[in-house]
Amino acid sequence: MIHSASLINDPFGDPGVYVDFKYRREAFLFDLGDLHLLTPRKLLKVDYIFVSHTHMDHFIGFDHLLRLSLGRDRRTRLYGPPGFLKNVEDRLGSYTWNLVVNYTNDFELLVTEVHPEHRISRLYRCRNAFRPEGETRTPCDGTLVRGDFFSVRAAFLEHGIPCLAFGFTEDTRINIKKNVLREMGLPTGAWLQELKEHIVKDRPDDLPVRAWWRESDGRREEKILPLGLLREKAVKISRGQRISYVTDAIYSEENARRIVELGAGSEAMFIEAPFLHEEAATAERKCHLTARQAGALAREAGAKRIVLFHFSPKYKGRGDLLQQEAMDAFLGNT
Repeated sequence: MIHSASLINDPFGDPGVYVDFKYRREAFLFDLGDLHLLTPRKLLKVDYIFVSHTHMDHFIGFDHLLRLSLGRDRRTRLYGPPGFLKNVEDRLGSYTWNLVVNYTNDFELLVTEVHPEHRISRLYRCRNAFRPEGETRTPCDGTLVRGDFFSVRAAFLEHGIPCLAFGFTEDTRINIKKNVLREMGLPTGAWLQELKEHIVKDRPDDLPVRAWWRESDGRREEKILPLGLLREKAVKISRGQRISYVTDAIYSEENARRIVELGAGSEAMFIEAPFLHEEAATAERKCHLTARQAGALAREAGAKRIVLFHFSPKYKGRGDLLQQEAMDAFLGNT
């Protein structure tokens, strides 16, 4: 299901990860730092945004996304830590909205502030000048989103303020056997997303599935096949992929426990590594991890690979030292 998950900026730039989905006009963002390297097409796919905290380098992209979204019929869902609703309202309140009532389209923000035991959500509509509407309060067990194909959980970390780490999990992973498709005379394409939805929802074997494509001369072709045949021959089902995102956390026993628990079994753990371990005292004072600590936590979590980011600018030109220290700890070489 996941097409790609990658850093938005280089490791010295603002933190953020863009998660794209294959065959779906949908994407996630973890954090809202500088977004200018993402094209408008990519940003307009984003339905869910998970913000760790609202220090400037994690939230300055909010205005860029807002400006791009105005005048479009779409809803974006944002999640953030305690105080997040006020942060969003302060940003929205810094602009004048006297003309938006005339807009034909209505951009909406559904914003959720996450607390350890509950969450608070409010709706903000462009045509209502982004005044808060319809507040709801619901219990929270750590799961922020549960869709047909995935779930996203949050864990509270200490950064001098509450900071959220996030874990994304596919409920099941459906891999298409492309060689079998070719043998059956079928192409890849958008129709496979519908096939996956049928399988995830456990629909009956006799359900007709329409495979369609265009020939090189522009002619539209299609075949109708039973779901059971495609499920048996052309699909492999396995455990869903997991991704974790960890940033801005002091190294402590409790933070370490929560990071390892959230990131357990991750295909990829995106984790901050601002300082070398020789500067552990500086990292502690600034409430951050060292590269060695990051690598060791990812190893303990059983992550398959780590992606490092949030390098301190003092290491410009020496980022390889942070990479090497983290990898040594991740591989158990220290």
